[in-house]
Amino acid sequence: MFRRKQKFFVYSLIALFVVLIIGITGASAYLYYFAFEPQKPLNSTMASKKKVQLKVDKKWLAKTDKQLWNETSAGQNLKLKATYIPAAHKTNKTIIVAHGYQEEHTQMASYLRMFHQMGYNVLAPDDRGAGQSQGKYIGFGWPDRLDYLKWIKQLIHRNGSNSQIGLFGVSMGGATVMMISGEHLPHQVKAIIEDSGYSSIEGELTYELKQRFGIPKQPLITTASWFTQAKAGFDFKKGSSVKQLKKNQLPIFFIHGGADKFVPTKMVYQNYRATTAYKKLWVAPKTGHAMAYYEYPKIYRQKVGKFFKQWLQ
Repeated sequence: MFRRKQKFFVYSLIALFVVLIIGITGASAYLYYFAFEPQKPLNSTMASKKKVQLKVDKKWLAKTDKQLWNETSAGQNLKLKATYIPAAHKTNKTIIVAHGYQEEHTQMASYLRMFHQMGYNVLAPDDRGAGQSQGKYIGFGWPDRLDYLKWIKQLIHRNGSNSQIGLFGVSMGGATVMMISGEHLPHQVKAIIEDSGYSSIEGELTYELKQRFGIPKQPLITTASWFTQAKAGFDFKKGSSVKQLKKNQLPIFFIHGGADKFVPTKMVYQNYRATTAYKKLWVAPKTGHAMAYYEYPKIYRQKVGKFFKQWLQ
């Protein structure tokens, strides 16, 4: 009888272990699918102010003169695309614009138009897995940072060594330009503006797990990082804006919404503290995620325009 009970106990433990492994594996696969595989954007959740303005600006983008540029990803040999909008009057100053999560360059039409009106050339890549670019996953800015280095070098090759370049990104794009900041950049890159970027991929996913599903960080973050490594070829736990900003030497302007519930506002302060370079901070009052431009268009233009004008001379 005792041996039977022992066997039953051992078999029960094995069964429980197997169930846990299957459950964690399934949850890891779901997190990868949910977070890293491109999905159809949920435009119905877009704030009305943004929806109305973006519709107008997308029409402008469709009609304006532009060029389609090509690049190969830094690893994995993916074909990437970018839209280049030359300034109305010839200039050596260009703003490279990084788009947000589950978006592509047309979703940045309002910012592209703003910089074009300021007199800049604008280069707007589609990241891996977005728009016209190849790829079956979203890189959250980490593998993409190396792709942007290639776009920067192509821009300098095309426009000349006297180019002056500003980096700008919103949401995931904000994190992307912060992650770029820690790389060895050509001297032509002069300044960075990030809007609503997260402090790390791990931190953002941990926050979303808790907010959306009420799930604690471990063990799912670790097992999901293994799954992502196997499926997409990169470890998202290495993707940290904070760590990259510690190596940053460029002037940087941080923008964030004071009521951001998607990338919590506390993250902008983590990012701001991380760099010792020249920096500015604007937390837009009572503003949700990536909505500062649409809530305060005049102030936004003034602040962004003044910052880039100061450093791109």
